[in-house]
Amino acid sequence: MSDPVRVHSVVDGPADGPAVVLSGSLGSDHRMWAPQVEPLVRQGFRVIRYDTRGHGASPVPSGPYTLDDLLADLLALLDEQGVARAHLVGLSLGGMTGMWAGVHAPERIASLSLCCTSARLGPPSMWAERAGLVRAEGTGVVAEGGVSRWVTPEYARRNPGEAEFLRAMIAGTPAEGYAACCELIERMDQVDALPGITAPTVVIAGAEDPATPPEHGRLIADAVPGARLEVVAGAAHLGSYEQPAEFSRIILEHLKSAES
Repeated sequence: MSDPVRVHSVVDGPADGPAVVLSGSLGSDHRMWAPQVEPLVRQGFRVIRYDTRGHGASPVPSGPYTLDDLLADLLALLDEQGVARAHLVGLSLGGMTGMWAGVHAPERIASLSLCCTSARLGPPSMWAERAGLVRAEGTGVVAEGGVSRWVTPEYARRNPGEAEFLRAMIAGTPAEGYAACCELIERMDQVDALPGITAPTVVIAGAEDPATPPEHGRLIADAVPGARLEVVAGAAHLGSYEQPAEFSRIILEHLKSAES
């Protein structure tokens, strides 16, 4: 296992509640999960949100990054918080981290909620080019395109302030952190490992997600023993933000089932 960095985290809810860790997407920070905090806390869960290495207020080591690195950071966070086993809710890059954790640290994972994610997300050349672009010009150059994948055009039109908030979140991501995570996705292929996941798993896809369309979720749900797929209408890639009530409902239903 790699040497972890101490990621920035925010904790809400009862100290003795079952721990739910929320792991975010490429170009985001812990604020992307704001809509999920209150519903989870209200049901007695201890909610731990964090910024992936190279994002938000977390350290920005030089690349390359690997999934082993992201898992080491996650396990160090659990240790720091005194959590033996956590429910992991991950979106996009966070879901990729979750799948890796489910295979390589199953004793620490109580359940997986894998949102708008993929086990193999090509083409590799696209990720290499995006990493090069961001290193050369900064994350501001990809912020507009990122928001166009994160939310539907209708949502952006109806909620210009939210769209600007998300645009600024991407533009505020450190270039090296963003680029190193692009290169991680460029190299990633977890398809053959999926049958080894033993944690109770729900896969949630956005019906209008252009980045990880529902067929990516179907592949995961078909391969992970006992997993099921839920497709949420009116959701693009940041479905938990665009359709928070439905994502929170599915996640909570899954958490309660895993707890019982």
